[in-house]
Amino acid sequence: MNTLPPPPDLPLLPVRDTRTRDVVLDYADMHALVADLVLPGNASMYVMSAMETSRELIRHSYYRYEFATVAVTHSLFALEHVLAERLAMNEPLHDLIGRATDAGLITAGLAAELDRSRLLRDKLTQGAESSAALRPLRAVAMVRAVFDAISLLLRPPSAPEATAADVGAAQPEGGLAQLWEHHLRAPFPDGFRGVDLDGVDLVLLDADVAGLVQRELKIGLDNGGIAYLWGCIADLDKIVPLINEECCASYFTKLRTMAQVAAVRYIPTAT
Repeated sequence: MNTLPPPPDLPLLPVRDTRTRDVVLDYADMHALVADLVLPGNASMYVMSAMETSRELIRHSYYRYEFATVAVTHSLFALEHVLAERLAMNEPLHDLIGRATDAGLITAGLAAELDRSRLLRDKLTQGAESSAALRPLRAVAMVRAVFDAISLLLRPPSAPEATAADVGAAQPEGGLAQLWEHHLRAPFPDGFRGVDLDGVDLVLLDADVAGLVQRELKIGLDNGGIAYLWGCIADLDKIVPLINEECCASYFTKLRTMAQVAAVRYIPTAT
């Protein structure tokens, strides 16, 4: 008589969610989507754990589409924690974001992106949105904004607050060169050539920022160039929240980051 227990069922391998078929070719490509989502080493274990979980949820949205939306809402735990500590106050997330913006700790454009994540969380709580609200590419952009904000907020309070425009480059020149190399490899979003948003031509704005960044890397900007760059940043802050297509939003969010990094050393002069 066989007294051995029956063999356990073999574990089922995860299966790709068909809703991600237009996002990446295979699971390996998900790694590239989140590769740059890294926090500074001085983040607490709580913050690091929450943000790493958010990053991995996006990666695994390849297998479960809804994980992308959950990643964004989960990242807000870390954001609210860091904001409350940095500002030394316990208020609703919307108020904390506003106070950090008023204090110059984060840019207005970054604050707008963070507030979109908060609004999404509130809609989920109210049942006005489902956990399938976001495509993975849009979730990456929203979680990246939280990573950027936390990196800024974790800077020592003694550091000049005006450097909030620099979204994480320890050495602005080195960071700018790397961002420029990435920009050169990024194709302009299909279907957006000739598009005008709120009076801003996207192609011309892209070309203007590229020319200014090239000049900054080679010889630096004169007063006219500095003023022009700040005008481009203002246009980017205006149009990025208006872009509803994920790839285009990601492209111009990165363009704004590059412009902000290029402007860092001119902030005292500009103000």
